[in-house]
Amino acid sequence: MTVDSRHPVAGQPGTVAVVVVTYNSAGLLDDLVASLDDGLKGVSWHLTVTDNASADGTVGKLRSLAPAATVIEMGRNAGYAAGINAAVRAAPPHSAILVLNPDVRLTPGCVTELLGAMRPGTGLAVPQLLDARYELIESMRREPTVLRAWGDALLGASRAGRYRALGEVVTDRKRYAQEAVTDWAEGSTLLITAECWRRCGPWDESFFLYSEETDFALRARDSALLTQYVPSAVAVHLEGDSARSPGLWTLLMLNRVRLFRRRNGKTRTAVYWAALVSREASRALLGRPTSRAAVKALISPRRLREPRGPHSVRN
Repeated sequence: MTVDSRHPVAGQPGTVAVVVVTYNSAGLLDDLVASLDDGLKGVSWHLTVTDNASADGTVGKLRSLAPAATVIEMGRNAGYAAGINAAVRAAPPHSAILVLNPDVRLTPGCVTELLGAMRPGTGLAVPQLLDARYELIESMRREPTVLRAWGDALLGASRAGRYRALGEVVTDRKRYAQEAVTDWAEGSTLLITAECWRRCGPWDESFFLYSEETDFALRARDSALLTQYVPSAVAVHLEGDSARSPGLWTLLMLNRVRLFRRRNGKTRTAVYWAALVSREASRALLGRPTSRAAVKALISPRRLREPRGPHSVRN
């Protein structure tokens, strides 16, 4: 049974749980909701949205645009991972979960193509992403390693990414023309099987924002569930402000260290940390305020400490 954003039918066999986390996202909702009909054409689905205490009328606008959606008001900015977890818990019975940023627009048939890539052993599927100018976003990623961190610091992400051993971001454009297994991928549009969620979820809420999708994909891979890149599925991601906001960029850098530390020993983490400091310091000298803020945080033992409380809410 096929449904749309105006009249979704919850709980049908094979239903995709579409989950979105909003935070002052009112200006993004019209185009997001409008893209769901065609993006999920031929698929039974239901929309569940978690709002992290928006102050711009996001909730009211969402209820007007998608009255049949399930809306959860957190009452505070609980973070992206917490919002995803809350939405999945509240979603009707489903066979897959489609995680979407509010600044994503699905192209026709996107989710059908992603579902078609869910072969045995695949836990996650990601589309080809285009930016607001409809240019390719280099979204595939390799697992963070010491060598890749230093390759990025010394060569730059674009040059280092041409070589598997040296770059975390896959920058060879030819790789984006065909299906591929990737360690993880930019998480603005991410289809997860219910089985993968059962075995690996929920998302780690201690990251608050950034690295949570990396952590989840790597944990899925640890459980022999792969992430599949599907170029025939296309979504447009307008992209956020992390590269321009000192606060967001700092959080991104800190969480990269925290994630690496959880999966590696102290010695390797120290060398990885040194690579990030070197990279950000060189960019700070060029006058980038985001990198200046990141360096201050990376050399602060207090800022590098793990958040208080449990590292996750995993089952």
